[in-house]
Amino acid sequence: MLVVGLTGGIASGKSTVAAYLKTLGAPLVDCDIIARKVVERDQPALKAIMQSFGPEVLFSDGSLNRKKLGEIVFSNPALRLKLEEITHPYILAQMQQEIREHTSNSQLPVIVDIPLLYENNLGDMVDLVVLVYAPYEKQLERLMHRDGFDEKVAKLRLKAQMPIEKKRALADYVVDNTGSIEQLKAQVDALWKELKEIANRTHCS
Repeated sequence: MLVVGLTGGIASGKSTVAAYLKTLGAPLVDCDIIARKVVERDQPALKAIMQSFGPEVLFSDGSLNRKKLGEIVFSNPALRLKLEEITHPYILAQMQQEIREHTSNSQLPVIVDIPLLYENNLGDMVDLVVLVYAPYEKQLERLMHRDGFDEKVAKLRLKAQMPIEKKRALADYVVDNTGSIEQLKAQVDALWKELKEIANRTHCS
């Protein structure tokens, strides 16, 4: 089996690449979706978050107010670490379960979409890493436009992650998302073909 970590920087285009890989037939484990599931109402992670950060991070119906929690943790690295310590064990357990399910049902490479792969030292979970790359200035511009952040808030969000150039140096493959969507898809087409060839060699060896 071949497990591929897909990562990037915030607003680099990773989600676009993940979605396109899925249309090509790639089995996909989406850590953003898992992260949302583990903090749904009545989940133990949400109860722990409320106990640590107070009831103000919940809406009146008991669901998580992500915007309020984000405002708290992205301006305070210690609190962000505290949140990660609460949620990561639940997220990792679900990730591992979904990887096992995919690898037992298919010989195709399993794509694991992990936004903070390097920041959270999850490289050992995957066989190789694909980085979706956009330079810092492009990330900042996209983040402000996409999420309506002012420059100060957008820079705080970017600062919370490892610099994109450092990630680029660490990755096994880089998908450059500085051009058109057609250019991006052409790179992903070639990448998926190569990953399937690697998976096939691994299975046959």
